[in-house]
Formats: sequence, C-alpha cells, structure tokens
Amino acid sequence: MPKPDFRSIDLHAIAREAMRRYGFVPEFPSGVMKEVALLAEDPLVDSARQGRRDLCGLLWSSIDNADSLDLDQLEYCERGQRQEILVRVAVADVDLFVPKGSKADFHASDNGNSVYTGIETFPMLPERLSTDISSLRAGVRRAAVVVEFAVLKDGDIRQGEIYRALVENKAKLVYDEVGAWLEDRGPAPHLFSSVPGLEDQVRLQDEAAERLRTFRMAQGALDLESLETRAVKEGDMVVSLVLPQENKAQYLIENFMIAANRTVMDRLGKAGIPVIQRVVRIPKDWPGMREVAATCHENLPMVPSSKELAKFLLKRKAADPLRFPDLSLTIVKLMGPGEYEVLEPGKAPTGHFGLAISDYTHSTAPNRRYVDVIIQRLIKAVTAGQKCPYTRREMVERAAWCTDRDKSAKKVERFMRKVEAAVLMCGRIGEEFDGIVTGASDKGTYVRLMDPPVEGRVVRGAERMRVGQKVRVRLTDLNPYEGHIDLVRVRD
Repeated sequence: MPKPDFRSIDLHAIAREAMRRYGFVPEFPSGVMKEVALLAEDPLVDSARQGRRDLCGLLWSSIDNADSLDLDQLEYCERGQRQEILVRVAVADVDLFVPKGSKADFHASDNGNSVYTGIETFPMLPERLSTDISSLRAGVRRAAVVVEFAVLKDGDIRQGEIYRALVENKAKLVYDEVGAWLEDRGPAPHLFSSVPGLEDQVRLQDEAAERLRTFRMAQGALDLESLETRAVKEGDMVVSLVLPQENKAQYLIENFMIAANRTVMDRLGKAGIPVIQRVVRIPKDWPGMREVAATCHENLPMVPSSKELAKFLLKRKAADPLRFPDLSLTIVKLMGPGEYEVLEPGKAPTGHFGLAISDYTHSTAPNRRYVDVIIQRLIKAVTAGQKCPYTRREMVERAAWCTDRDKSAKKVERFMRKVEAAVLMCGRIGEEFDGIVTGASDKGTYVRLMDPPVEGRVVRGAERMRVGQKVRVRLTDLNPYEGHIDLVRVRD
C-alpha cells in the first residue's frame, strides 16, 4: 500500500490541536468578542488625555517584522549634554482597552501569551485590539506609557521618567530592510525619502543601541544564536525552511527594550510594592557547561561566571561559526528556562544570568504577553499615586501561571517547527544529507541537516556519535502529525 501524501495535511488543524494539548484556548469566546466589538476607541483615548503629555509631534518610529501588526512599542532619540543620548520608548497602553477583570482580560490571563506557530498566529488579544486600536500603528494617535532613559558615553544607562502620553507612529520600519541598510548590505528603506529626518533618527538610535550592546557584552551578556527555523509558505504549503539571521535592527530594538525594562524595574523597586521580575538563575548545569568547554579545549571556572562564559562563546563563534548555533542551543538547555518570580519590596533581585543584569522585568510587549499587562498596571498605579491593583497572593499566582504559559507556548512553537520540517521532507525518503550532531544522550541522538536545516532522530548507527560531529545520514521515515523525522547514519 502506498504511503499517504502528507503534503496535503491540514497544518492549521494540527496547530490548533497542539494549542489545546498544551492547555491553550485557540478561539476567543463569544463573550470576549462581543465585549471588544462594543469598544469605542475615540472616547477611550479622549478620556485618557487628561494627565497625558502630547508627544505626537516627535519623530516616533517602529521596527518590526514585515507582517507584524501588533505593534507594542515606538522609539525616539535625541542628543543630550555630555555626549548622552536621550531615549524614549513608548509602550502601547493596552490596559486602557483591557481593564482588569474584563472578559478580554480573563482570556488573556488564561492563555498568557500570543503563540506564533509559523502556520498560524494565535494572538493573546482579539485582532481588533492587538492589531488595531491597542496597536501603535503608523499615522494614528495612540495612548501610551513612555519610558525615558539616557545612554551614557560608556553605554551604561541613567534611568529617567515614566509617564502617560499620546504618541503617533510616523514610520513602520522593517527589521530586514533597516538591518541590511545599517550593515551596508542593502539600500535605505523607502520611508527615509518621504519622512524628513527619519534617516538621521534611525542612525542616532543605532548609535545608542551600539553603546548599550557594547556595555552589556563587557558585563558578560551572552551572545547566542538561534536554531529556530521559519517556514516559507506558498498558500498553506511549506516550500522551504530558513534560519533567520539577527541583524543590527533587531539588536537595536533588543537593547532598547532591555534598557526600558530595567528602567521600569527601577521605578517599581523604589515604589516599595511587590513586582514580577524576569529571572534566569545561575545555570542549572554549570558542570555540564564546563564539560562542553573542555571538548573545545577551553576552560571555564569552577564558579559560574557570565563574563567567562561570554568570552568562551565569543571565541567559539569566531573559531567555528558553522557549529555555533548548535553550541548556543546546548548552552541554552544547560542554563535552564527563564521564569517569572515575585520580588518583595526591599529584597535583592534574583537577576538574569544570560543578560548579565540584576534588575529585569517584562513590560514592553503588552499586546503579546500578559505579564507585561500586569507590569503596565503597576507602573500606571505608581505614577498616578494610586494603590497597587494586585494583592501579593495574586502576584505570586500570576507569576507562576505566566511562567507555565511561557514554557507551554515554546513547546507548541517547537512542535510546529518539527511538523513543518516533516512536511517539507515529504517525498525525500531515501535521500542522503550532510548534517551535524546536535544531541547525543540516553534520550536519543539528533542530527541537524545542513540543507534544509531540519533536525531528525538517528534511529540506527548512532553509536559513538558526539555533539558537533559532522555526519552523513539518510532519511528513512517521517510522520508530520507527530513531528518525527527518522535518520540512519551512512557508513563510509
């Protein structure tokens, strides 16, 4: 009997089933949709004008993916005294449209995140909110929470004010286009010619971000690369997989968001209320990291050190860029996952080992992450001199639940990448490929193919394989419904 043609399977159905399997509700309940449909944008924004600064005249811009409509933040810079660069980050005021206790709030709280499966995006909030009235879209006035900080000459920051404002996005820019231009790989984005001053503004933002990045790297922030593939589709068909490469535009936004989150954490810490921090603890398996370094003829100290680990990673990236993404994945697994944890007033923060900072939270993506909505409510209450909107018990429960939802969202996304890879490989059973061993343990041995960049399990011939080894394998079987790709080693 011929094997079924898996290329015709319903990937959307698989994605929705995966969502349910990991405890998400992929569809919005009718009560949520009715509530959101009744929202009147203009009266809400008008009623919010009181106490807000009108900053619509500033040259705000956003940088995001080409297809992103759920725009959470805008950026604006200007030069200050003593070679400082003053930065403003405007964060969408999602709480204005999703008040605590509303139906939309309950649903967002339950799911905890938007989930990006590649095949379909499952937004945390209905699209009328996340991609429209609570999105900082270009050309419209929006309510926002603005976070200010100064980037000093050496790249350190001085936290500034946080306040509510009205803003207007003057240009929706795209990561790939801005990154290629900043790296002299492509032309200037077309919006530069139609928005006066935008080119100089982005140059200044890049200068500030480079200062921030250089300072963080010197403190021991880890420079890792991702192996998360992105499906290229024609209709609903997966035609290829690509490994997106980070560029200067993404580094720009990443560094601004880290600085903004640190500023929010500083303000809440001074307010004397419990706050949810984002933590990555001392690596759960530092001895394992030392063993990895030893296989590369490098030494890491007995005591965990982000600076020494960062130095090791920089050396390996320069020495072996081909295997560096796989090394990055190994280090991430040995480090352990990020978590949300309540920080009590007056207590020392746990810190984020990977970022080499002690004061960190998540506050800049309230359309996409529920914990950011919680932090936004805290900061709005503090800046308005109001009572904390959450009890300590609520904070502890929400932190634990958001950690669970964050981990589950990553599981859904990883599973769907495996499904997409298996679908792509349909029709290629029996072919041979070059690959790199990405995992070798009692749980199994895995190989990442060089082209296309998919990973499969070695079901025969895995003896004496070691991580990082180049091997030749043959595709013997696959099951897209389970995300399985089976390989055997080809002996010379």
